[in-house]
Amino acid sequence: MERAVQELSRLPGIGRRSALRLTLHLLRQGNERMENLATSIQDLARNSQFCENCHSISDVPVCSICNDSRRDDKSICVVEDIRDVLALENTHAFRGKYHVLGGLISPMDGLGPGDLTIDELVGKVEKKEIEEVIMALSSTMEGDTTAFYIYRKIGDSSIRLTSIARGLPIGDSLEYADEITLSRSIQQRVLFESTLSKE
Repeated sequence: MERAVQELSRLPGIGRRSALRLTLHLLRQGNERMENLATSIQDLARNSQFCENCHSISDVPVCSICNDSRRDDKSICVVEDIRDVLALENTHAFRGKYHVLGGLISPMDGLGPGDLTIDELVGKVEKKEIEEVIMALSSTMEGDTTAFYIYRKIGDSSIRLTSIARGLPIGDSLEYADEITLSRSIQQRVLFESTLSKE
């Protein structure tokens, strides 16, 4: 039981007391429920991987979105993580492909540009594979810092660099936005450079 509490307390937002409460709850559920949970976690560990192209989570080397020939290869939407991909996919407003950074630049959390997949994005731009990069990062200090860093890396290229419209509250994450607001934000995107001149 102590080991279960220790492992659960490592999850984000779960302290030791919450971990103990969850462990006791699981014990009351019986062996079958606990074994189902353990099996699903093992399956997650064994069968999940990062897409070789966009770095989203997938159960195959190249995810279903990247493999979809009906989607626009020339338009890439840059997001923080898989939660943002899911949020945007729920709107059905974007028919291009994605690039998942795996986080945002945050010195306080020890995350720098080298910890993200920014170099891979720059590589795609340099190969002339894409015509538009859409910044769909949260309206936070970390999101703005990351977007500006990417702008400095690829802003001189001939690609169209846009940002989703700021119909989203400042400081909020994409995953919490309602589908209509998010849909309008992706459809009414603006040139990223114009967002800099207004600040």
